Amino acid sequence: MSTNTDQAMTISEKIFSKASGKTVKAGEFVMANIDMAMTHDITGPLAVEGFYEIMREKEQKKVWDPSKIVILFDHQVPADSLNAAANHIMLRKFAKEQGIMNYDVYEGVCHQVMPEKGHVRPGDLVVGSDSHTCAYGALGAFSTGIGSTDMAAVFASGKLWFRVPETIRFEVNGKLPKHVYSKDVILHLIGDVGAEGARYKAAEYAGSTVQDMPMSERMTVSNMAIEMGGKAGIIEADKVTEKYLQERIPDFKLDTYWKSDKNATSEIREYDVSKLEPQVACPHNVDNVKPVTEVEGIKVDQVFVGSCTNGRFEDIEIVAKMMGDEPVAKGVRLLIIPASRTEYMKVLRAGYIEQFMEAGAMVESPCCGPCMGGSFGLLGDGEIGLATSNRNFKGREGSPQSFVYLSSPATAAASALTGEITDPRKI
Repeated sequence: MSTNTDQAMTISEKIFSKASGKTVKAGEFVMANIDMAMTHDITGPLAVEGFYEIMREKEQKKVWDPSKIVILFDHQVPADSLNAAANHIMLRKFAKEQGIMNYDVYEGVCHQVMPEKGHVRPGDLVVGSDSHTCAYGALGAFSTGIGSTDMAAVFASGKLWFRVPETIRFEVNGKLPKHVYSKDVILHLIGDVGAEGARYKAAEYAGSTVQDMPMSERMTVSNMAIEMGGKAGIIEADKVTEKYLQERIPDFKLDTYWKSDKNATSEIREYDVSKLEPQVACPHNVDNVKPVTEVEGIKVDQVFVGSCTNGRFEDIEIVAKMMGDEPVAKGVRLLIIPASRTEYMKVLRAGYIEQFMEAGAMVESPCCGPCMGGSFGLLGDGEIGLATSNRNFKGREGSPQSFVYLSSPATAAASALTGEITDPRKI
């Protein structure tokens, strides 16, 4: 993007300059135009109620642009309570009334479906009423989570106030060792900077390691920016981005390369991951990260592979190949939940669902599953779970008396085979 200033600018500053119609810099407050807004079955009802409250004195109670709003059902699907069913009914009615795209066929987890269906483009300013909306930064967008009341204002006006964030640039270089993946990289970064190390800042991921990652692994990295306090998690759009979007958006061409200018970022953190071990986030904080060798041997009751962080075909394939024809360890529940209907069908056609079922695992339809403790697969008192999801706060996946560890799909697969947290390099 070209600007009318010689000042070096970050990706975030360029995107907010476009969205606000003027050249802006970090620290400034702007009223920005939203390119796309997303809400789901948990946060959507309050946003709809807020929208009608804002519009109560207007004769025409219409959203600003129905083509720029997407509704998804993913957290409690199929409806697991009467309250959930009522929320679904409310959102179906609102979507039909307003002409909004509603993925009411349980298409999958919102943060997988939005990019997958071509709703996000490089340079976009995207908001979602879910904290992991930062996942779309993998496509070079500034994408961030907002509250339901802010979403109500977006529904009504298509605009929202922002403070343009400063940027931390994470330069990650080196070839990842065998059985070490992008999930290990982002856990390592979060463990290093802490849960508030990037508070209200844009986390920008760069370097040869990131450039070599396929889109599936980039999404994992961007998804967890919020776990270090980040406002967004951005990766420069490149040929990998272009290829991904060309498969989803007819005639898409990456004609504007959204990237930070040289010397635009005041804080740069450098990492060499060529000798990085598999990483595990230990209870009850995501930044409580340790090498797998320090937590090996902890027995697990449940292993969950899925979520918007690691529920793609590539993640599940890692598990399938590592498990081979071996069974799930006795006494361990292995839950496999693909992140979308599209990813589920890839897993099905590859023969992995049959493999998992014969191994003693459970394969569920696309949804958030136990990730936020709102659906099935919950942990009971004293139980220990290992998950490829993004949070391990107390009570996150069930009982406040349970314990959740986070890992890559490789570590999850190795642990499902042995019944205890296991270094995947040993399998």
